[in-house]
Amino acid sequence: MSGHSKWATIKRKKGAADAKRGQLFSKLSRAIIVAAREGGGDPLSNATLAAAIEKARANSMPKDNIERAIQKGTGSGADGVEYEAVTYEGYGPGGVAIICMALTDNRNRTASDVRHIFTKHGSELGTPGSVAWQFERKGIIMVDADGVDEEALIDAALEGGAEDINEDGSQWQVITGPVDLSPVRGALESAGFVTASADITMLPKTTVEAGEREARQLLRLIDSLEENDDVQDVYANFDISEEVMEAVAG
Repeated sequence: MSGHSKWATIKRKKGAADAKRGQLFSKLSRAIIVAAREGGGDPLSNATLAAAIEKARANSMPKDNIERAIQKGTGSGADGVEYEAVTYEGYGPGGVAIICMALTDNRNRTASDVRHIFTKHGSELGTPGSVAWQFERKGIIMVDADGVDEEALIDAALEGGAEDINEDGSQWQVITGPVDLSPVRGALESAGFVTASADITMLPKTTVEAGEREARQLLRLIDSLEENDDVQDVYANFDISEEVMEAVAG
């Protein structure tokens, strides 16, 4: 698992998302609105929408909020702001590749904000396509390893259509194609496994090892990007050892 994924797991366990729930719900709503607008309001035929809804539910977003966001996206709800999906690519400390995905109603504002954050943290934006080739769009399902029957988990995951499964510390990481995320999660849960999270992500093909100094700089950069209202997701291809992660997360 990449260092960014480990950091996200640590923050989730600390309950950091709860402290900014209003901002989180706003971002989740944007993702649902855009997914519904671009692919229709039926999650059974719109994998991106299904993933956005699952993420909203995992973060305890009320059902009414989810339904209103879908209605806005399909045009059946009240008129609202038109959001545009924009992707920024760049390099962080140590040459780490970073992808920043945003949903914005003002492209110029968001581009200026993201560029400022990169510059402030000793990083730089690149041109479109400069780092995207280093990532693959995949579904990732995390299952806590404690008490899990490894063979049964592997069988259920593969029978459900998973591409791969890896053990990562205290969790199992089940990798799927983007459209297979929901079916595989359903297969796992039907087999009795409890999923800790399920998201469509940009999985790095290779990773760059980060020492403590670079790790601190990178995590500050990612935190700053994620705190921006327009930024939805940030992906990076760095890896951090357990020792370094404990040092920077302490």
